[in-house]
Amino acid sequence: MMKLKLHLTIAVVAVALLQGCLTTDATPESTTTKELPAVFEKFTDNVNVYVDGIFIVIETDNIPNHGSPYFNATDPRYEEYNGTNANFQLNPNKIAVQSITLRIPYEPVESTNHPATPLGPIGISLNGVVFYNQYAGPNNQPLTSEIDSFDQYLGHPQQVGQYHYHQEPTFLTTTLGNNVLLGWLLDGFPVYGPYENGVPVTASFLDDYHGHNHATADYPLGTYHYHITAEDPYINGSGFFGVPGTVSQ
Repeated sequence: MMKLKLHLTIAVVAVALLQGCLTTDATPESTTTKELPAVFEKFTDNVNVYVDGIFIVIETDNIPNHGSPYFNATDPRYEEYNGTNANFQLNPNKIAVQSITLRIPYEPVESTNHPATPLGPIGISLNGVVFYNQYAGPNNQPLTSEIDSFDQYLGHPQQVGQYHYHQEPTFLTTTLGNNVLLGWLLDGFPVYGPYENGVPVTASFLDDYHGHNHATADYPLGTYHYHITAEDPYINGSGFFGVPGTVSQ
């Protein structure tokens, strides 16, 4: 009789577990979604930002919030070149809507091997336009001749119409300030303008990756951050300081 009762008890417990009536220590606890840091609310309206696990996801159409001679002439955003480069030459490409998604670390950390930045998007600016590195394609060539195709805001589109900045996004530094947050690279570390404490930043201020670590207005507890400079390598140096996330397009 004792064996029968024991078998019945085991059977009842098994059924209860299958029906979800009982819990065990093996039941996983629900995970709490991290809140999006307030600093990421600085993006313009063409950017969608949210948290997904250990990543901050940034989705952009990559259309600049300023005029350019690279819009079609019938587009109200078309703006004839009025910059200072006497050697400016319009390239044959036109700005086109993109669908770009960057996944950057929620909690960025220094990389042990500092991977090189790829050609194509290496980060994103506050107006949703992607940053490129200091090279021209296809084989990491100097930007020497390509610079002459940068519009008055120092951006231009590549073959499929993906507008981008290799250098200082002057529309942002003019409207927001030359010493403020301008965006992030794929490793999750922020990018700041070409001035700090009223002084132009040069490579001598920065490490091999084109950044340094201290408190900023947006990160009062301190953080590593990149600085844009007037001279090569402009935004990033010898690779990412941190562990990069991913980009899809």
